[in-house]
Amino acid sequence: SIKTREPTLSLRLERKKKKKKKIKMMKSLICLSLILLPLISVVEGGLLGSWKPIKDVSDKDIVSLAKYAIEEHNRQSKANLVFEKVVQGKEQVVSGKMYNLTIAAKSYGGATKNYEAVVVERAWEHFRDLKSFKAL
Repeated sequence: SIKTREPTLSLRLERKKKKKKKIKMMKSLICLSLILLPLISVVEGGLLGSWKPIKDVSDKDIVSLAKYAIEEHNRQSKANLVFEKVVQGKEQVVSGKMYNLTIAAKSYGGATKNYEAVVVERAWEHFRDLKSFKAL
């Protein structure tokens, strides 16, 4: 008798079933990852456009923004506030970044007060804009 190397029909059907099962499992994993990936990024970074606290308010870039806010407020309102420190802040990613900063400042000879400044920055354009500034 001549032996053939061709697999039997049942063996071919079994291989086909395994291959279909693998493909189905891979499709399921892809779907699951498409669902989980956005959820993980929301948990890690917060929703796009949501306010996030600034962890290091003494960072030189944050201090620079606060000083800009004081200088711009002084220029616009003819005030004489002197920057002391950034008390707290939060940031929001928009088309650039928007910063909401609580800044301690004082007038010449006056007591220290807190102020809230909202500044928009688009660093790649070297653009800053003071949106609002008010005493707290």
